[in-house]
Amino acid sequence: MGLFSRKPKLPPADRPPLAAEERVLAWAASGNGEGDGVVVASNLGLWLPGRGHRLGWHHILKAVWSGRELTVTPAEALAERDGYALVTDGTAETYLLLDPGELPEQVRTRVTRSVAYTEHHPVPGGAARVAARREPGVDGLTWTVRLDPGTPPDNEALLAETDRLVTAARTTTTPTP
Repeated sequence: MGLFSRKPKLPPADRPPLAAEERVLAWAASGNGEGDGVVVASNLGLWLPGRGHRLGWHHILKAVWSGRELTVTPAEALAERDGYALVTDGTAETYLLLDPGELPEQVRTRVTRSVAYTEHHPVPGGAARVAARREPGVDGLTWTVRLDPGTPPDNEALLAETDRLVTAARTTTTPTP
């Protein structure tokens, strides 16, 4: 590729239904049989083949680039609590990208940039990660508690502890006037 070479524009047929303030940052064709289509990174999130809707950067728990495949693990909501969502790992989705271009770098940058606070804690029955994420177009932070695999979500002691942990984290991240 020369100095002034650019990746071709996203074909109109592959363009997702972008919001008015949304713009395409990078894209790549996916060719792994069941997930054929186009993966599109925008300033607001990631459009994945077969989903029909954008996955916001703040809803992606993990994104792993193997050099050929992009694996995305979305958050799966378990419960809405007072001021935060209790989540677990959703089903990981893997996309083979033969010509990834800038897509993996954009995904890594955007997911990483969305994290404002993260701390892992032991909780009754297992462990959990308290996180505050920046959501594009929303003032303030969106709080979640991601339960580690095997941590039971329906434990009153666990819920009391996650409530306490989020309250403490909010206190440490809120600037004093």
